[in-house]
Amino acid sequence: MSKPVILCVDDDISVLESIKTQLKSSFGNKYYYELAENAIDALEILKELIEKNIQVMVIVSDSLMPGMKGDELLVCIHEQFPNIVKVMLIGQGQEAAIARVQKEANLDSCLYKPWLQSELIETISSGLKITEYNE
Repeated sequence: MSKPVILCVDDDISVLESIKTQLKSSFGNKYYYELAENAIDALEILKELIEKNIQVMVIVSDSLMPGMKGDELLVCIHEQFPNIVKVMLIGQGQEAAIARVQKEANLDSCLYKPWLQSELIETISSGLKITEYNE
């Protein structure tokens, strides 16, 4: 059986690489870390993983991206896969997006940019515990 996945979505590749580096330094090779630069790619990756019976445990998504925004993405994912833990990365003034995802997609957590590595790891660790508990 394949390792579970943490999927990270952001239109800024440097942010994606930073998240991946921080996650790998804390969780090592226990998980695969998939990266998507937009919501459409994220949905494609998610579909491929699900078809291969690979569990996606957590999705970390930026809120502001070209095309489909992060709140739309997380609502869409929640409708199909409600047990995936959802974390949104947000900048200032994004309260409406947060409220929407909390209401429509059971948002598990949000992190404000720039985040501290300790906040990211604590948030992901809590999400992983929720996912493992629900299995």
